[in-house]
Amino acid sequence: MATNTRSPAHTLRHRPGWFRPIPLRSRRDGWSEGRQCAFLVQLYVTGSVTAAARAVGMSRASAYRLRTRGGAESFAHAWDRVLSLPRWERAEAPREDFRKVTTATLMARLDRALVQPVVYRGAMAGIRTKPDISTLLRVARRTGRGPGDPHERG
Repeated sequence: MATNTRSPAHTLRHRPGWFRPIPLRSRRDGWSEGRQCAFLVQLYVTGSVTAAARAVGMSRASAYRLRTRGGAESFAHAWDRVLSLPRWERAEAPREDFRKVTTATLMARLDRALVQPVVYRGAMAGIRTKPDISTLLRVARRTGRGPGDPHERG
């Protein structure tokens, strides 16, 4: 009996990683945090923006509008990561963006936690959340406040 050595197409893509959801007004038919996560999972499974948007009850056009909104950089990065090939199949790994960020932008990032959709057997099983520790450390370095600070009184 022959075994199928082909793996599902989604195993050739990256699982959705941690991202900062786009803050929007709360609407029943809008792009909620859960719907953004479900979209990334469907994008991971299908590889198609149209199919992923349809699966979460949204249109392809609204998905692209969401991607280009202000503050959507993290979501757009997660989207690109899901559709990119694993590093061992890429000719060159993409470089991280180390541009300077203002303190106001860093403080705004601290207001929203990072989220990650949990994928189990090709479907979204839940959403993980965690604080953005790297941003917190950048703010601490910039302001010069932190544990062991000589100006801090204990």
